This record gives sequence, structure tokens and C-alpha cells, in this order.
Amino acid sequence: MLSELLSTEIARLGLQLKMPLHRQLYEALRGAILDGKLSAGSRLPSSRDLTRDLRLSRNTVITALNQLAVEGYLVSHVGRGTFVNERVAKAPPRRRPAQPSQETTLSHRGQALLKTFCATQLEIYPFTPGIVDFSAFPVAVWQRLQNKHWRMTYPDMLDYSYSGGYAPLRRAVADYLRVFRSVPMDVEQVIITSGTQQSMELCAQLLADLNATVWLEDPAYWGAVKAFMATGLSLHPVKVDENGMAPRAEDEATPPRLIYVTPSHQYPTGSVMSLSRRLQILSIARQHKAWILEDDYDSEFRFSGAAISSLAGLDCDERVLYMGSFSKVLYPGLKLGYLVVPRGLVASFKQAHYDLNRPGQIPLQAALAEFIEMGHFASALRRARQSYSERRCCLLEALKPCLGPAAHISGAEQGLHLCLNLPVAMDDKALTQSIGALGLTVRPLSAYCLDRKDATGLVIGYGYAPLAEIERYGPVLAKAVSAALARLSTDPVLSSSRKF
Repeated sequence: MLSELLSTEIARLGLQLKMPLHRQLYEALRGAILDGKLSAGSRLPSSRDLTRDLRLSRNTVITALNQLAVEGYLVSHVGRGTFVNERVAKAPPRRRPAQPSQETTLSHRGQALLKTFCATQLEIYPFTPGIVDFSAFPVAVWQRLQNKHWRMTYPDMLDYSYSGGYAPLRRAVADYLRVFRSVPMDVEQVIITSGTQQSMELCAQLLADLNATVWLEDPAYWGAVKAFMATGLSLHPVKVDENGMAPRAEDEATPPRLIYVTPSHQYPTGSVMSLSRRLQILSIARQHKAWILEDDYDSEFRFSGAAISSLAGLDCDERVLYMGSFSKVLYPGLKLGYLVVPRGLVASFKQAHYDLNRPGQIPLQAALAEFIEMGHFASALRRARQSYSERRCCLLEALKPCLGPAAHISGAEQGLHLCLNLPVAMDDKALTQSIGALGLTVRPLSAYCLDRKDATGLVIGYGYAPLAEIERYGPVLAKAVSAALARLSTDPVLSSSRKF
């Protein structure tokens, strides 16, 4: 019966695609015609009957029927009713094509991208790394500022941005970086981007040719891996130790064009690049005429010890491009970041940014600039530091029972995650799955590795989990780790740990 067929299809469309009712009926009838379920010349029930049988409003039914008539699927005859157009019905029934495999539809680069670590695997549960708590964001203040700038927006603020971003926002970024990150710079060197990913892609597109070599830390930040793979670069992993990226002679046999580093808080191990190592990286860049991409992703959150100066602050040759974003302090969906480029590259980067990305969102940038100027950004940062500091201390306390010769923590002095290093023989992927069965999400350290096989542990975030949840689930996490370590303890070789 037609009404049953249509009711079933309408329910499916409503659940899957959330279409308006008249569109659901339109699609259901159109599909029945094209699939041959309504034969040539078939007479449709009256709009009154369809209204009754489908329990829809008369306007909904009439709107759908009129649209089908306009498009030629139906024909109406006065006094006789509405019929399926015979010309349409004579077309062969639609056949749903078999879904091609990804191997036949994607490029080799696309296939490689999908096989590497994906952000969609990070469900938001307690201890998910890389996730921040933006529940305390001052939404009312933010909305008021956005509304203000939308009301007073001039036509040119609705256009693309060709100057690298809204000038007051670039000035606010420059003032902040000069004072708090020791980055020597002027306002013209700041380019507002849609975030760190876009900054990395822009650097790769302008500074490196196809298949050029980029040095990456190993373990590596997955976002950088994806960005450089997508831009066609050749990845060269360089091991990380407790002093950050540690280039060896064999690494220099593959000279870099780009060197991507997170020197203030290596992601994910948390190691801090020592001064001697920073000078070594700068020397290598000078020797090979390479560019250093410094990702200072969480420098705002330093909880113990002196603040770590930026690598860009040591750069005398202007070979460092410095990048950051507002996502960690404000909220991820803001999608605004900044890139500081050497003076000689300013004009080229601004032009390329405009040509490739058509940047905009000037009213949003204006609201953010005023948000910073009025002190709201500093207030939000103070509140976030206090909150995250409490969560960090709580997590460290909860993990104490599982620490010892076979397990130690690195990277807890800064940022929103820490790394629990475990014995090399530990299957951290299996441990992650068993922890997941408890309703918790952590990431295996080995999942961030490119070449090395000797980095094992758990990357544990505390940015998203409320303090009460850390107090509740921290001991559960520690107990799971202790149980896994106990299973290795009978073999002294297997129980040895790896240190960063």
C-alpha cells in the first residue's frame, strides 16, 4: 500500500537527514517513481486522502505534490486526478552503485592520511588528551562583543582580509608575544590564520617543494603529521629524549627543508628542549638553509618552574616561524590562530594566505581584539590556570600508587596532559583498550610514534575532566596501570622502563 511505503520512507529520511516534512514526502514519492515502485500512469491518492493516511498537514502534502509536478514527475488532469508522468516512469529504475573501496577512489596520499592516527578516535571521556574545558568561557561577554561589532560592521569588514588579519588583533598578539614569550617582532610579522593546522600548511606550501624533507619529532603530534603528508612532504622522524628533539649524524644525512618542533613542551612526551639542543637545532637550520616551525601550543599553562622562553627568541638568522592559537584558553571552535614570520617573508605570506585561503571573519577578529584589550582574555587565562593546576595536582596524586622504577611521569610541569612512561615490553595499545572498557579514554604513547619502537606509555589529559571526575576516576586509572605492571613484574628484563 502506497501510504505504508511512504510512511516508512518518511520516517527514515526524518531520522537520517532531518529534512522538513514536505521535503521528506517529496523525496519519498520521487524515489518511488524513479525506482519503479509507482508505475507509468499510476493514479495517486488525492491530497485529502494522503493527508489523512500519512497524518500530515494539507499544506505539507500540497507543497510536495506541487514541487513534483513542477519538476515533471507528476501530471494533473482536471476532474480526473494526479498521475505519474509516463515519460519519467519509462526511464530505467535507479540502481544503487556498489560502494567503491577507498583504495580505488582515493589518492595514495589520501589513503596514507586515513591510515594514520585520526582525531575522530578521541571520544571525550575523562583523561582524553588534547581536549580543553571551555564550560567556564564568559559566553555573555563574548556574545555582547560580537553583537556590537556586527551592528557597527562596515562593508570592508565583510570582505576577505588581504592584510594578514584585523590590525588591532595583530597588535594585541604582538604585544603579548614580545612580553610573555620573548619573541622579537613587530606587528607586520603577525598573520592571523584559522589555527595551527592552517599555519603549518601555509608554511609547507610556501617554503618547501613537493617531496622536500621535513624533520618531525618522534613521537610526533599527529596534526603535524597529517598537515605535512597532505602537502606532499617527505617525513623524516628524529628521536626525542628528555631534552627534546635529538638529531644525530645519520639524521643530518637527510638534510631538512623544514624542522617542526614543540620545544617548550614536546607533544606528547612533555620533554622541554634544553638550551644546548635549541642552539643545535638553530645551527642545523643555518647550515642547511632550513626553516624551523615552532609550535608553541600550550605555553600559557606553566605550573612549576620558570617560564620557558621561545626558540624564536634565540633566532638571530630569522629562520624560525612561530605559531600558536587561542583554542586552549578560549574555545576550540573559535578557529583563530597566529603565525609570526620573518620580516623577509611577510609580503609573500600575506599574499599567499589571501590567494590560497581567502581569510575573513573580520568581525570575529574585532570582537577578539576587544576581548583582549578589555582584560577578559587575561581573566579567562587566570581562571583556566587555577582550574587546570588543581586538576593536575589531583591527577598526580591519584597516579602515585602506580609509579615506581617501571613507571614514571614526564611533561607534568606544563600543558593540559602528562605522559606516563611504561616498560618497553608493555602493550600500551591493549592497556588503552582495557582502560577504555572502564569508561576512560587515554592514548597509547606508541600510537604517536613514526619509526621508533621503544616508546611505550599512556598520554593522559586532565584539561576536560572536572576535578570531581579526576578524584573519582584517577584511582581507577592507577589501579588498571598497577595491574598491568604486576603482570610484567615476574620478568626483570620486561619490567625495565624507558625514560624521556
